[in-house]
Amino acid sequence: MKRAIFAGLFLGAMAVAGCAGQAVGPRAADAAADAAHAAEMTADEGKPLMTWKDLLSRPKPMSDATVRYGADALQVVDVWKPAGAGPHPAVVMIHGGCWQTGIAERDIMNWIAGDLRSHGVGVWNIEYRGVDRGGGYPGTYLDVGTAADMFALRGREYGFKTGAPVVVIGHSAGGHLTLWLARRWGLAKGDALRGDKPLKVDLAISQGGLPDLRAQTTLPDHGCGAEAAVQMARGEFARTSPPEMPKGRARELQFNNARDSIAPPSFGAAYGAKMVTTAGEGHAELIAPDTISWGKQRAVILKAFGLKDAKK
Repeated sequence: MKRAIFAGLFLGAMAVAGCAGQAVGPRAADAAADAAHAAEMTADEGKPLMTWKDLLSRPKPMSDATVRYGADALQVVDVWKPAGAGPHPAVVMIHGGCWQTGIAERDIMNWIAGDLRSHGVGVWNIEYRGVDRGGGYPGTYLDVGTAADMFALRGREYGFKTGAPVVVIGHSAGGHLTLWLARRWGLAKGDALRGDKPLKVDLAISQGGLPDLRAQTTLPDHGCGAEAAVQMARGEFARTSPPEMPKGRARELQFNNARDSIAPPSFGAAYGAKMVTTAGEGHAELIAPDTISWGKQRAVILKAFGLKDAKK
C-alpha cells in the first residue's frame, strides 16, 4: 500500500494520525499514532477506538469489474455485483481522504462494499482526482458528477436497478461530495458542475462528513487542514458547499460517531440534516463492516431498497 501523508489528529495535544478522518491513516501507517489512538478509552466502556491497522490488516474484498469514465488513471469506478442474475439495487459510493488522492483512494471502502454485496446490494464505488492530482475546483466535482451520472446511464449493463430509490453514500470528504451530489440538481442549468442530466438522488448518507467547505477553510488545525478545502471551493461556495446550495429533493441522513475527532457530531448538528450518533465509536468504525455504526447504516440502506437482512 503506497505511502501517504498523515494529517494531524488531536488527542489533547496534537498527535500525528489519520485523516479523511482518522481516514488519512490508511495510507500512512504511523504505528506510534495508531497506538496512541487505540489507547484512548471511553470512561464508561473502556473500549479502544478502531485504528486503521485494525481495518486494513483484514483480508480485503475485491470488486467484480472496473469501469472507466475518463482518460485519467483515477477516472474509474469499481463495480461490486451481488450473486445472482439481478437486477440488483445498488448504491453510489464515494471515499474520503481529505479530498487528497495521496491520503486515500476508493479501496478504503472495499470492506463495506463487500459487506453490501453479500447482503444483495451492488456498489458503484467512485474514484476521482484529489486536489493533489488535478482535482479540487472544478476537477473533483466534474469527476464525481460524471461518474455518478454514468451509474444512471450504464448501471443496467452491470445488472443494477438504476431507478428510484437512488442511494448515495460517502465517508468524510466523501460525505461532503455525497451531500453535494444530493443538492447538485438545484444548480443553474448550463452550469458545468450540474451537468446536462444530473443524477436524481433520493437518499444521501454522509458518514462522518465534512459538509461545510467555508467552515473547513477556517480550521487550519483540523486533521485535514484548511488548504484542501480552499482548493475545493476556490470561493465558489454557493456551487460547492452543500449548506450554501439550494436544498434538493433527496432525503439527507448523517452518521456522526460520538468519538470521531475528524467529524464530531457538532459538524453534523451545524449542517442540520437528521443525524444518527453512535457512542463509543470513531471515524474508522463508520466504514468497518462489523461495527455498531455500520450496522445502523446498512439497516437504513436495506430498508430503502425494501430488503431484509437475511444474515440475521
